[in-house]
Amino acid sequence: MTMVTPPPLEQEDEEMLVPNPALTEGPQPMEALQTETATPAENQQVEDPPAYRFTWRIENFSRLNTKKHYSEIFFVGGYKWRVLIFPKGNNVDHLSMYLDVADSATLPYGWSRYAQFSLAVINQIHSKYSIRKDTHHQFNARESDWGFTSFMPLSELYDPSRGYLVNDTCIVEAEVAVRRVVDYWSYDSKKETGYVGLKNQGATCYMNSLLQTLYHIPYFRKAVYHMPTTENDMPSGSIPLALQSLFYKLQYSDCSVATKELTKSFGWDTYDSFMQHDVQELNRVLSEKLEDKMKGTVVEGTIQQLFEGHHMNYIECINVDYKSTRKESFYDLQLDVKGCRDVYASFDKYVEVERLEGDNKYHAEQYGLQDAKKGVLFIDFPPVLQLQLKRFEYDFMRDTMVKINDRYEFPLQLDLDRDNGKYLSPEADRRVRNLYTLHSVLVHSGGVHGGHYYAFIRPTLSDHWFKFDDERVTKEDMKRALEEQYGGEEELPQTNPGFNNTPFKFTKYSNAYMLVYIRESDKEKIICNVDEKDIAEHLRIRLKKEQEEKEQKKKEKAEAHLYTIIKVARDEDLAEQIGTEIYFDLVDHDKVRSFRIQKQLPFNHFKEEVAKEFGIPVQFQRFWLWAKRQNHTYRPNRPLMPQEEIQSVGQLREISNKAHNAELKLFLEVELGLDLRPLPPPDKTRDDILLFFKFYEPEKEELRYVGRLFVKALGKPSEILSKLNEMAGFPQNEEIELYEEIKFEPSVMCEHIDKRIPFRSSQLEDGDIICYQKSSMLDSEDQYRYPDIPTFLEYVHNRQVVRFRLLEKPKEDDFCLELSKLFTYDDVVERVARQLGVDDPSKIRLTSHNCYSQQPKPQPIKFRGVEHLLDMLVHYNQQTTDILYYEVLDIPLPELQGLKTLKVAFHHATKDEVAIHCIRLPKNSTVGDVISELKTKVELSHPNAELRLLEVFYHKIYKIFPPNEKIENINDQYWTLRAEEVFSS
Repeated sequence: MTMVTPPPLEQEDEEMLVPNPALTEGPQPMEALQTETATPAENQQVEDPPAYRFTWRIENFSRLNTKKHYSEIFFVGGYKWRVLIFPKGNNVDHLSMYLDVADSATLPYGWSRYAQFSLAVINQIHSKYSIRKDTHHQFNARESDWGFTSFMPLSELYDPSRGYLVNDTCIVEAEVAVRRVVDYWSYDSKKETGYVGLKNQGATCYMNSLLQTLYHIPYFRKAVYHMPTTENDMPSGSIPLALQSLFYKLQYSDCSVATKELTKSFGWDTYDSFMQHDVQELNRVLSEKLEDKMKGTVVEGTIQQLFEGHHMNYIECINVDYKSTRKESFYDLQLDVKGCRDVYASFDKYVEVERLEGDNKYHAEQYGLQDAKKGVLFIDFPPVLQLQLKRFEYDFMRDTMVKINDRYEFPLQLDLDRDNGKYLSPEADRRVRNLYTLHSVLVHSGGVHGGHYYAFIRPTLSDHWFKFDDERVTKEDMKRALEEQYGGEEELPQTNPGFNNTPFKFTKYSNAYMLVYIRESDKEKIICNVDEKDIAEHLRIRLKKEQEEKEQKKKEKAEAHLYTIIKVARDEDLAEQIGTEIYFDLVDHDKVRSFRIQKQLPFNHFKEEVAKEFGIPVQFQRFWLWAKRQNHTYRPNRPLMPQEEIQSVGQLREISNKAHNAELKLFLEVELGLDLRPLPPPDKTRDDILLFFKFYEPEKEELRYVGRLFVKALGKPSEILSKLNEMAGFPQNEEIELYEEIKFEPSVMCEHIDKRIPFRSSQLEDGDIICYQKSSMLDSEDQYRYPDIPTFLEYVHNRQVVRFRLLEKPKEDDFCLELSKLFTYDDVVERVARQLGVDDPSKIRLTSHNCYSQQPKPQPIKFRGVEHLLDMLVHYNQQTTDILYYEVLDIPLPELQGLKTLKVAFHHATKDEVAIHCIRLPKNSTVGDVISELKTKVELSHPNAELRLLEVFYHKIYKIFPPNEKIENINDQYWTLRAEEVFSS
């Protein structure tokens, strides 16, 4: 079986194995995987048919001697299904079991259906030990069966004492629910809903759901439109302009909108787009960026007005009159899901009072350690309330992140004044009515290691809900938007009561993770009208022009089959490019003049176009076809024959393709007289060879194109030396050396030519390149870095201009050095040290560049850890970079490598300040040693204060380090280390 599925989101069965294609016969069953693509079941708009339970009693099970065994056919949703098992395993020592579309071979082309199902082997002694696994799949002609290769070990199945095989009978159950789907390919979101979606760049569905939510807050959209941008700004470099452009297209386009300009304005490259980012973090970063850009404009303060609320943290002593309060702002609230049945329970927990007593007493300034109560109350809530539901938590017992799929309810109307305003602080303005209505539900479908994101939004706060799922927008009812996103378990109704009446339950992996509410008293202001007058004129003009260009490209693409592109290279192109843009070969075909010509036109029509463009009369033009050689170089191969020139452009294109040329590339040979007027091209016989010549000057380290000559195949290089000297501007008797440039990848090949041997004997042919130089230069090897052509070409092939950046400023180039890719580690650090004026090169530490994230790699390069510069610059998949990061250490790198450096953020107990400290200790040190070292660097708020070390990720505490833990096990590349004061009685 060949496994063909989209990238896995979360594997249903950790023991699943992919069958070996070499060992299987014909089409084989597919594995059960959840995919990141949203399941079509989530796009249903009509009532789904009920689930069906099929029971299959397999007698004489141990005597089955076929590799595959099919059940009888049963019907669900009007479709034929059957169960397929491999009694002895599908090339594994497990029972393999799949759900199969029974009539897949006879179904029409392009058929597809979606099913949610479970497969089970019933335990006939104790039904609670029955093994049941559930999954879902989009079945089609390519994947007509789906299930579990490693369903259960054969040793357990065939053990009579286990209860799965009784009287040699095995009972298998299949519970199948077929879902109706929307035809993805023909569905028109704009036509059906009036809205368009956003294209997914790879793993940007989380961003798309957030952007759609923000777009559908009209007051926010209007503020974005009113941010000052200019016609000279570029969207890829300006977040405001990129967001304006995106919102404009969402408002006026008829098809889904790309987000690449916006992600580029974030500073993301392609790799970042494929990474799953944190939605809350993205929301905060975007808000901060826009808030900063709005300063000093007519929309200054909009972000705060819409999203900013305030709460008060307080600590109040019980036995003395002392209270400490601190007002803080928030743009969103993180609410606990675990242990809470609904939003109100989460708010109850949020304002829950904590007792500080015993070993956890509070240190009051003039009263010492005191029993106290600690809590949070809200001063005010924002007009747009964003609630982040904590669906992902760190499980300390399992030492891993887990997703909380518990049922969690949220109301359509949220009253935060309930119970006499128990969530409000005494400072709150009780005249403000904190009654909210639900605007958006952002959903995560999948597991902790990946998944799919989409949003349910009611843009006008009416009863009409819409699902924004990347490019697709569909109408949804309130039940789908609310109740079905609560999470928890779902039980399918029994339609075939039989041997086993156990209800079919499955965990709902799709559930809400973010809610957006709008305050009732503000909704008319927030759900306002936004039209073209809110959009800057330059933006409308720019986007209209973009649309026209897009339509033109679309038209050209549609007509592409009627045209061919002809690229014409001339002597001028060779002279301009060789020695500046290129050194090897003759020309870069992407930088020569291109002609777009209809295929049916005769070639002579093209020659007239060339005459208009270059001023070369048709009768003076001769064109050569380029051919791709085995060494992957392109060279002019032969001139076009007169009979070929009367053919059509399309026919010549076919001839070109036969010459291993992907497109029609031509070299225009033009002979010029002394007055620089064109001359008729000379006759060419079979004995004539067209050669191209480059001249090298070691003192200038300069290679340039000097021209071309026809030579006789049986002639000798010695016969053209005077002509070559003339082309180089030398006396006719100047001694010169000749080399043939053969290839440059993967290594340079440039061989000396014997001037006494005929050209044909040296295997020279049309299009070959000869480089030459003065012979006298070879006698001065010590005088020049690269005295001959082969060494110069080797240098050019391996030279690399490297941009060095200070590790602390990873976005800014500090200096550049021209180095050789063959330089050793010592060569590179010595050159860097010399550039920086550092006396000891071993104090230079280098870090490689990640081409995808555009950031330094997590680990620096070890002392002499790589052999050559090339090894430092090569990234994954042989992709290369020209960036290296450097640090100047205070001790030599070999000595430092025996130590571990930790960056610890110290939080003072009473001062609102954070200081970053670098702690450097031997790798076998403990956390206790880190704390001891830190105490020597910081000022504690009280003599009795102790320190503890925490591991923090996205502002959440995931681990408190015990003092005896070894620091070599701490990974602080992605996690933040935080030290804070604690007090004991």
